[in-house]
Amino acid sequence: MIGLIDCNNFFVSCERVFNPSIREKPVIVFSNNDGCAVAISNEAKALGIKRGDPYFKIKGICNRYGISTFSGNHKLYGDMSARVMAVISETIPEIEIYSIDEAFLHLDGIETSSLEDFGRNIVRRVRRNTGIPTSLGIAPTKTLAKIAARFAKKYPAYHGCCIIDNDDKRRKALALTAVNDVWGIGRRISRRLGDYGVTTALQFAEWTQENVTQLFHLNGEKTWMELNGHACISFEQEESSKKQMMSSRSFGKAVTDINDLKSAIASFANNLGRKMRANNQAAVSLTVYIHTDSFRPDMPQYFNTAHRTLPEPTADTMTLTTVACDALCSIYRKDYAYKKAGVMINELTDSRHIQQSLFCNTTDRERRSRLMAAMDSINSGSLSHDTIHTASYSPIDKLVRKDHPSRLFSTRLSDIISINCIHGS
Repeated sequence: MIGLIDCNNFFVSCERVFNPSIREKPVIVFSNNDGCAVAISNEAKALGIKRGDPYFKIKGICNRYGISTFSGNHKLYGDMSARVMAVISETIPEIEIYSIDEAFLHLDGIETSSLEDFGRNIVRRVRRNTGIPTSLGIAPTKTLAKIAARFAKKYPAYHGCCIIDNDDKRRKALALTAVNDVWGIGRRISRRLGDYGVTTALQFAEWTQENVTQLFHLNGEKTWMELNGHACISFEQEESSKKQMMSSRSFGKAVTDINDLKSAIASFANNLGRKMRANNQAAVSLTVYIHTDSFRPDMPQYFNTAHRTLPEPTADTMTLTTVACDALCSIYRKDYAYKKAGVMINELTDSRHIQQSLFCNTTDRERRSRLMAAMDSINSGSLSHDTIHTASYSPIDKLVRKDHPSRLFSTRLSDIISINCIHGS
């Protein structure tokens, strides 16, 4: 059996862990630059707030009902995610982290009759040790486990854990699940299924394999098989090697100075280098892009990209920064107000098996490798990824709009919760 544990309203729950006064009250967490709502508490949903609503449209409702609003605090959310996964790993050694708030659990070897108590114990343990409420779905396949987790979250009677362990439960769950809510079925496939009158997951599962094969690609066929209880999406404990990687950000206010853009590009290169070194990967080439605000047709518009092939595959932050900033300079134009910039690694390779260039200095390469290792070691032992960084690097946060920030309760010492204790006589 496979489990899928999902943190309930994760960003909202993280804020509530350190701010009990907003529990059971309407809460909204916004996207970058406080653009739109990305996490909404059940209480805020009851007031008509929907995911993706722009802040300027719901500002009046927020003021009228006293909704607590927060800018995205992703350092806090990342740390809380690591804590949740660590607690789960203490009980389940084989887990596959799927996203910041979800993980698949390998439950083979656990008696089916004990799964319900076992699952509820995991949910209670995570809540007790981290303060984060979770929902756990258990089923023979990943896709069914996803559906079970939705039921565990939606219906309190499950006490946080829903199990699909027989065909009757499977059919009932699929009949109550809209086809567009099935993991792996996107808008295009759901629209096509709608043309054939298929609106529920059960209707899709009851199709013949021949019809599914004729109309959809392999992924659609895999989803159909998973809905019918045949596991065909593999369980991966290690993150699969990525082929591309990107770091980008929209700015809170328009940026015109090239030095500010260079600082942003250096920040992106720093993030990418750190991630590649952690995954034993190296960049073969990169692309830098900049563009103005497309939502401001009254202003001059400009978009451009610059591609660079690196002298040899590398994850060296200094090399990445130099090449990326050079690419930026080649496409930068004065008199434009830039709203977004980014760096994309177009092709990644294994850093342990690199065909090195004959024209690169071996001594410099080895010294820089040791320097990067020392920088990563210092940063990993601190509460920040940028304790040590290149001179051109500047925290991107200064260019990002955050009008509703919460404190970095778990990653910044000055933001730690203080408790006033009155000593008795």
